Amino acid sequence: MISLNSLIFNGLEATHIQVQIQMTAGMSEQNFFLIGLPDRAVKESQMRVKNALASLNISLPNKKLTINLAPSDIEKSGSHFDLPILCGILCAMDILPEAELSKYIIMGEVGLNGSIQKTNGILPASVWANKNGMGIICPMGNGGEARWAGHTNILAPTHILDLINHFRGTQILPVPDIIIPKHNISAVGDLSEIHGQIAAKRALEIAAAGGHAMLMVGPPGSGKTMLASRLSGILPEMTPNEILETSMIYSVAGQLNAQSLISSRPFRAVHHTASAVALAGGGTDAKPGEISLAHAGVLFLDELPEFQRATLEILRQPMETGKIMISRAKKTTTYPARFQLIAAMNPCPCGYLGNHLMECSRAPRCAEAYQNKISGPLLDRIDLHVDVDAVNPWEMKNDGEKTETSAIVRARVALSREKQIARQGKMNAHLDGKELDDVVALNDELTEFLNNAAEKMGMSARGYQRIKRIARTIADLRGSDRVELVDLTEAISYRPIKRGKYGA
Repeated sequence: MISLNSLIFNGLEATHIQVQIQMTAGMSEQNFFLIGLPDRAVKESQMRVKNALASLNISLPNKKLTINLAPSDIEKSGSHFDLPILCGILCAMDILPEAELSKYIIMGEVGLNGSIQKTNGILPASVWANKNGMGIICPMGNGGEARWAGHTNILAPTHILDLINHFRGTQILPVPDIIIPKHNISAVGDLSEIHGQIAAKRALEIAAAGGHAMLMVGPPGSGKTMLASRLSGILPEMTPNEILETSMIYSVAGQLNAQSLISSRPFRAVHHTASAVALAGGGTDAKPGEISLAHAGVLFLDELPEFQRATLEILRQPMETGKIMISRAKKTTTYPARFQLIAAMNPCPCGYLGNHLMECSRAPRCAEAYQNKISGPLLDRIDLHVDVDAVNPWEMKNDGEKTETSAIVRARVALSREKQIARQGKMNAHLDGKELDDVVALNDELTEFLNNAAEKMGMSARGYQRIKRIARTIADLRGSDRVELVDLTEAISYRPIKRGKYGA
């Protein structure tokens, strides 16, 4: 019996799969058996492998061929089992050496002509192989991706003949090239391009500095989308761990560029018609959704009340825990989902509430019903609520206006984040309980001020804690070790006073 190695994934966690091939005497109408709970994509590998062998002028012997994917109680999915199955058959026919191939994790889809096609999940597979002291055999199209795991024991053929010739010694497969990713900030636009909106830009800086969620409310054309798109440009560069983890998510989703990792913070703008599965992830393979694809970056939801309410409620768990659990009938999968939510909405269906020249005849009655589409618990999890007023056209060009560039703001944000990590090991937005009390030690006067404000605003316990987190971030931006009255006052201004005022 031949035994080679491959993997399947549950989220980003890899499970080792043995690909066992056995040829025995005996013939029947069907002499090719594939067992071990394969799905349709795996079952179809029989025809791809047979045709690939035919393209090499190799005929299967007149024997019963059994292929088992062990352990047999786990469902197997994906076309990446083509290559280990083909290699196992070639080992059974003494064309490839089992002793050598058994030292590798093997993944790849095989074309009918014997070519080896790209497949998903090579980056986490290479990480697993490196951690367990094994090499990896993968398609050439995924070779650069595999290199990012930190080792060079990688074989990346373009055709099955390349692999055969390599082990015969007539051809040496080169180590795939690795391309250093570049942080591309210019692609997101610069904060200095936005005229006016001083209060909104200040709130955006606070959100970036502390990792806070933010909701912008204003009429059409006021610049909400422009502001949101500039957020990723004022966030610090991704850490190596963030680059690797985010790239692994994109690899499993099949959205990773083979030439580079995800080195710029993701900005995922989701349309309001997106389904719950598109947002959270799922499907037959439990693929990651927009929530996970925005990991370490920004999730932007425009026209927030237009989303299905049940779809929006999915955000509540990952906003608190930084991960999303996808439960299906046959499996439960968990993906990282530490995203920064930026949402935008009009104050009413027509968008012109308060503008007597343009508002509809149903104003202001329509506004409350429109804003009530968003649940209170979800709004309570959004730290910063900001009014974005319309900018007059004649104010758009102001040569005397001095606006800060994204680079200047990003430097302040990076310094603030460094302080937070050094002090508590996490962002202010993720503090809770005793951790928050330790870094926001209020004296009796400030405590009484905050308590009175919370009572007058009808603030929940969660909202009370979020005020303290925002105040801590504002103090960090000032360079202060203590939270003062000015910090609490500004933090309170970003919380809604009552439901219906501006979507809160």
